[in-house]
Amino acid sequence: MKKKSVYISDIKAGEKVGDYFLVTEKNLSFSQKGAPYLNLRVKDKTGELDGKIWDNAREWDKAFKRGDIVHLESRAVNYKNNVQLSIVEVKKAEEEEIEISDYMPAAARDGEVMLGELLTFLEGIKDPHLKALLDSFFQDEAIVTGLKEAPAAKGFHHVYIGGLLEHTLSVTRLLDLVCNHYHGINRDLVITGGILHDIGKIHEFSYGRIIDYTDEGRLIGHIVMGAEMVDNRIASLKGFPAGLAMELRHLLLSHHGELEFGSPKRPKTVEALIVHFIDDLDAKVNAFQEFIDVSPDDESAWTPFHRLLDRVIYKGGNVAKEPTKN
Repeated sequence: MKKKSVYISDIKAGEKVGDYFLVTEKNLSFSQKGAPYLNLRVKDKTGELDGKIWDNAREWDKAFKRGDIVHLESRAVNYKNNVQLSIVEVKKAEEEEIEISDYMPAAARDGEVMLGELLTFLEGIKDPHLKALLDSFFQDEAIVTGLKEAPAAKGFHHVYIGGLLEHTLSVTRLLDLVCNHYHGINRDLVITGGILHDIGKIHEFSYGRIIDYTDEGRLIGHIVMGAEMVDNRIASLKGFPAGLAMELRHLLLSHHGELEFGSPKRPKTVEALIVHFIDDLDAKVNAFQEFIDVSPDDESAWTPFHRLLDRVIYKGGNVAKEPTKN
């Protein structure tokens, strides 16, 4: 096995770069003069980078595909204030050369530890029906494995192995605080909804080498899949109250908040409203922090423009400021 030594987070413009990277995007394009060139997007566990092959693009296009891990010989160049690779040679890696953990970012915390913390919230559920429902999920080894391994999204927040569990735990912890702040809240329903709100994502994404949507994820989506999973479990439990089942289904179906964001319904209970806003908060805080972390380490106090967030983000006071003009 060849040990990877050059990571994307350390690459600077002007450096020669020869190492292994995972190809996440590849397409053949043409210059204004009609000359073909190859556009690449490559990644490792520290980030992603654009690359271009200018010479013999058609031949190189046949040599590897999206999802391959390849050895690149290249030079890092500065293009529009971003580093990208100008690639001169590509060689597809053999399986014995690959350590997949070098290329797939993962949650910083251990999955078993996070799972243990999440399970402590199950112990605090007093409603016997909701407790039985949660137990039925967490006694299913396939579901627990999926929860520990799946990302929480394809390209916005918690986009790494274990991201779904990290997000679920964070949302549940925040919901616990909110329930203690407001009166008259059905805490058991809120905590159950927080734990299960994204459970459909274990089937929505594939994440062997590239995080992408499954066919079911594209055609149905995690909101409906999650509601179906809960419905199927409830059907197997004796005496589950119909009203409680309806409120839990509503909470799952409305947790994206608005119709244009994929929710079949907008929140119409206090519990559903709370879960929606805490879910949204946790996702956006993670998106902000991750984008700041991967932004260029330059003297600017601002990140580049974030397309999904539709803004630039202030990095904070630890970056050298531009001199004030009198």
